[in-house]
Amino acid sequence: MTEQNNRMGIWMMVLVTFIFSVQDAASRHLGELYDIRFIVMVRFWFFALFAVALSYRATGSAFGALKTKQPIAQFFRALIMVLEIGIMVVAFTKLGLVETHAIFACYPLIIAALSGPILGESVGWRRWVAIGIGFIGVLIILQPSDGVFSLVSLWAVVPTVMFATYGIMNRYVARKDSAATSFFWMGVFGMIMSTAVGVFYWENMAPVDWIWMLFLCIISLAGHYLLIRAYEVAQASAIQPFAYLQLPFASFIGVTMFGDNLRTNVVIGAVIVVTAGVFTLIREQLAARKQTKAARAVAGR
Repeated sequence: MTEQNNRMGIWMMVLVTFIFSVQDAASRHLGELYDIRFIVMVRFWFFALFAVALSYRATGSAFGALKTKQPIAQFFRALIMVLEIGIMVVAFTKLGLVETHAIFACYPLIIAALSGPILGESVGWRRWVAIGIGFIGVLIILQPSDGVFSLVSLWAVVPTVMFATYGIMNRYVARKDSAATSFFWMGVFGMIMSTAVGVFYWENMAPVDWIWMLFLCIISLAGHYLLIRAYEVAQASAIQPFAYLQLPFASFIGVTMFGDNLRTNVVIGAVIVVTAGVFTLIREQLAARKQTKAARAVAGR
């Protein structure tokens, strides 16, 4: 992979984080006006179209990516994503963009912690220390009183854990299924599941809010497409740390557009979480390089 490609991928990731921050702001705006289940349903209608288009591009057939070697895992993965999006939007409306994203920033640490026992990946002591420090940062953000967490904060904690589980599931299904298959199952079956619930909560939106909904769906698809392209043109280890830019982008939007409070404990905790997360990513990159060198050495004998 060339340096120029990595540079292009980095700029794509920066744009992706900004797009997703705007997407979250639009989700919060609509979530304050309409039922979350209805919003999630409409979003997955568009995502299903995107998944079918990817299937056609990859296999030459709109439903060519349906075939999977692990349907239960793919179905469970789609279900997690539907629930995570819905609960996340609720978190935006109850906690705001700043605190929700500050907590959400720890999901890579959860993935790193779970990758050992679930996927059998090696996690060294340095990464375990970083994971522990990162979770201390989360505690600072949550600011528990008398040892009891605020129940409101769970609206952000739950989707964070769910998204980390989704990330683990992505690695798991990628061992046997293509990216097109994973996108197809998440998009199409996510649409089926969200519609099965959301259709009972249909609301007549104001014309201006349908424009907001269309805007939300379009930028969401644009963000996912650019994310795919970023990982196609650049090394994951080069661009992944820049995903943390979504936190300052979302915080800026939350403060300027929604009047969110930028509390000191949230800022301190977020800095700790992001620092620990970037360190973890660097250690993962170094570990991957060592494994590659060892494999080449064995192959060269």
